[in-house]
Amino acid sequence: MTPSLAATSLSPVLIQVIASCIVIVVMLHVILLGCAYCIMLERKLSAWMQDRVGPNRVGPKGLLQPIADGIKFIMKEDYNPRGVDLALFRMAPGFIMVPAMIAFVIIPWAGILDLSTLPFGLAKTLGVEGMSVKLTGADVNVGLIYLIAAASLSVYGVALGGWASNSKYSFLGGLRASAQMISYEIPMGLALLAVVLVAGTVEPFGIIESQRGQGWNLLHQPIAAVIFYACMLAESNRAPFDMAEAESELVGGYHTEYSSMKFAIFFLGEYFHMVTGAAFFTLLFLGGFSINPLPFGGDLPLEGGLGLMLIQWLVVLGKITFLIAFAMAIRWTLPRFRFDQLMRLAWEGMIPTSLLIVSMTAVFVYMDWTAWTWLGSLGCIALIYLVWPYLPRQPNPNRRIGLIGSRFSPLHDGDSMAQSSDPLAFVDSPVPPTRGA
Repeated sequence: MTPSLAATSLSPVLIQVIASCIVIVVMLHVILLGCAYCIMLERKLSAWMQDRVGPNRVGPKGLLQPIADGIKFIMKEDYNPRGVDLALFRMAPGFIMVPAMIAFVIIPWAGILDLSTLPFGLAKTLGVEGMSVKLTGADVNVGLIYLIAAASLSVYGVALGGWASNSKYSFLGGLRASAQMISYEIPMGLALLAVVLVAGTVEPFGIIESQRGQGWNLLHQPIAAVIFYACMLAESNRAPFDMAEAESELVGGYHTEYSSMKFAIFFLGEYFHMVTGAAFFTLLFLGGFSINPLPFGGDLPLEGGLGLMLIQWLVVLGKITFLIAFAMAIRWTLPRFRFDQLMRLAWEGMIPTSLLIVSMTAVFVYMDWTAWTWLGSLGCIALIYLVWPYLPRQPNPNRRIGLIGSRFSPLHDGDSMAQSSDPLAFVDSPVPPTRGA
């Protein structure tokens, strides 16, 4: 008699590994397809904001435009400029894309699936009755540390792309982007630390559980949320933090010399970073798959069947889509910073503010006031408002210099003396005499 699958019962660890592999494969394809249509979403959104039409010719309502763009990149000539370091030149796009592709695996896309609810008697057939799995790519207890470590590797792709291109434009763009990404990782890490202090764990499911109990961190840590979101844009080289490209100065920045699919990978990597960053923000500040931002009232159950998991998955995707659309609206609304303004914002603005937030959070956690951290955030805003006028300041490089006599700087009697002290100014001769004659 042939033994049934139930007789060879699988261990819970192996079941979780199989479920995680399925989640990784499914979400990798979902994100890649989403990146393609994020490009179309940005083109349509920018067209709407600028009172244009946007892509609408390829396919119904222009829905096949991303496929046409992909075919265009494939058909373009793969050109390598003379004098490039060919090995590093080809590796750089991978260093941009791979960190974003491996960082998303710790994101919980839904809650805990009860395998006993599988249809068609699969639970009994597979011998998994009474078991449950977490719908995440990797259920590790150092998830946030892994994500930060993996995402920070993308700076190597930027530096390599600028260095290996054998172009001063690309080299300067790579230096700018590297300095920007390293600088904005500091306030991002501090904002993340504030969330970790409140949750008491770096495990993704633990952070979601803490928000289900005491409300979303967006309400408790609004300043940390704003700082983290701005740093997310800077890490993705999105406007107004896209000084790495700055077409007016550096043509195309660190990827000026790239063409065909190598440029497409750079382009796709930016959107993949946006998706991963939006999912990270959803996990930290929007409660993950939670739908109730308040510490009271009902919420979706943590564990359930396939129907509940589908609803939670759609909730997470909805939050990610909103955050990405908001980033696109920012790009087409705000002008880009000048590079000195961008660095000053990080070192003189965000880093001191995030240190203040972390200090406040540490005090509130020590005093067991975690339910009142929103009040501490309001106190930090009031403190910044009161101290700001007394902080030392550098001269304003954008100060308006008056042009005497213009309508903005009219000339009044006694403001200046028109008489010259040089006698040569009073000579009417077409050929002035030699001085001292």
